[in-house]
Amino acid sequence: MLEKKNIAWLYFLAALFIAINVYLVATRDTLFGLAIPIAVLAILLFFFAFDKAVLLTVFTIPLSIDISDARFDLGISIPGEILLIGIMLVFIGKLIFERKFDGKLMRHPMTIIILIYLSWILITAITSVRPVVSFKFLVARLWFIIPMYFVATQLMKNPKNVQRFLWCYIVPLIIACIYTLLRHASRGFTQQAGHWVMYPFYNDHTAYGAALALFFPALIGLAFSKQYSKKQRFISLLATGFITIALVFSYCRAAWVSLAVALGVYFLIVLKIKFRYILIVTAILVGTFFAFQHQIVYSLEKNQDDSSSDFSQHLRSITNISTDASNVERLNRWSSAIRMYKEKPVFGWGPGTYQFEYAPFQTTESKSVVSTNHGDLGNAHSEYLGPLAESGLMGMLTFITLTICAIYYGIKVYQRQKNKKFKQIALWITLGLVTYFIHGILNNFLDTDKLAVPFWGFIAILIAFDLYYRNDEETETVEKIGSGNE
Repeated sequence: MLEKKNIAWLYFLAALFIAINVYLVATRDTLFGLAIPIAVLAILLFFFAFDKAVLLTVFTIPLSIDISDARFDLGISIPGEILLIGIMLVFIGKLIFERKFDGKLMRHPMTIIILIYLSWILITAITSVRPVVSFKFLVARLWFIIPMYFVATQLMKNPKNVQRFLWCYIVPLIIACIYTLLRHASRGFTQQAGHWVMYPFYNDHTAYGAALALFFPALIGLAFSKQYSKKQRFISLLATGFITIALVFSYCRAAWVSLAVALGVYFLIVLKIKFRYILIVTAILVGTFFAFQHQIVYSLEKNQDDSSSDFSQHLRSITNISTDASNVERLNRWSSAIRMYKEKPVFGWGPGTYQFEYAPFQTTESKSVVSTNHGDLGNAHSEYLGPLAESGLMGMLTFITLTICAIYYGIKVYQRQKNKKFKQIALWITLGLVTYFIHGILNNFLDTDKLAVPFWGFIAILIAFDLYYRNDEETETVEKIGSGNE
C-alpha cells in the first residue's frame, strides 16, 4: 500500500512538472520551468547539507551568466548570486534563532576590519547622491562577504573543504577556458577576439585574466607539491597547463604583471624577509614614484607600442600612456576619480555611483577615443581609487588596511604553521591574493561574483588557518576531522 502511494505521488509530481513547463512554454515562451528540480535540490541541500550547498554555489560561479532587466535597473548572475543570497538568508535566519556564532572569529582583527569596511559603506550609502544605487551596492557586498567569509571560515574547520573549495572553482573555470579557447581558435587567436570570446561566462578578458591569475599559484603548488599523490599531481599539472594557455591567450596584461609580482613576493616570503621591511620598501617605491612622477610620465609618453596579437609588442604596450586606448582611458577614469574625491573628500559620492557621476569630471585632454560624454562605460578601473571617489579617503583606507591585513596573516600563517601541507596552501592562497591586489590597481571586480567569491573565500581560508590550525594540538585535531567519515 505504501509503495502504491509513493508511485502515485511520483506520477502526480511528474505530471505537475510537465504541466508547469507546458504552461510556461505556451504562455511565456520560456524554459525556466526546467530549473525547478535544480531549485528543489538546492533547497534540500540548504537545509540538510549546508556545507555542500556552499561548495555547490562556488562550483556554479565560473559558469553563471549575467541577466539584466532595464525596467527595474537590475542585474544579477544566474544561478550563482541567487544561491549566494540563499546562503546569506539561511545564515541570518540561524543567527536570529540560535543567537550565537563563533566568538573567536568575531574577535579576529580581520573580521573587525571587514565590519569597519562594511560600516563605512553603510554610512556613505546614507550620505550618497544616489541612495538606492548605494544600498543595492551594500546588499550585494553582504551576499558576497557573509557566505564567503563568515560562513566559509566555519566550513574550513574541516581541512578537506579547503581543497574542495579550490577545485569547486577550478573545474568549472577549466570548462570556461576550454569554451573560450575553442571560440578563440576559430578566430585565429587574435588580440581583438581575445576581448570577448569568454562571454557569457566572463564579461571581458580582464575579469577572466584576473580569475586565472588568482588560482594559478594554487595550481602550481598542487602540481609540484610532494604532499600529494602522483595522481593528484598529474591532474593538477593538466589543469595548470589549461590555465597557462588560457592566461597567455587572455591578452590580459594586468594578469601577467600580477603573476610577475607574485613571483617576487614568493621569493620574499621563502627567504623570510620580515613583513615590516616589505612595507618600508613598498613605501619607498611609492614615494620615489611621486617624487619623480613628471620624469617617469615623460619617459612613458615616448612609448608608442599599442595592444597587439604580437605578444612582445602587447607586453611593451603596458607602459604606453600616449596612444594605447585602454591605458589612456584608464588614466582618464583615475583622474576623474581623483577630481570627484576632491569635491567630496569625506563621504564621497556614494558606493556604486562612480559610473553615473564621473562624466562631468572628464577633461578634454584626458579623454581617449573610447571615452563617452555620458560616462556610461563602467567603473573607475581601480579597487583603490573607486572607493576613494565613492566613499572618500576612509573608503580607500579601509580597503588598503584589509589588503595589508590579508597579506600579513597569509605570511604569518605560512611562517608559523608546522604542517607542511597547510603551510604550502597558506603560501599559495597568499600569492593568489597578491595577484588580485596588484590587478586591483588597474581594474576592480569585487562587485562581481566571478572574483568576489574566490577573493573573500581565500581570505576565509587564511583566517581559518590562523584561528583553528594555530598549534600542533589544533592542527592534529583538524587533521583527524578531515580524515574521518563525513
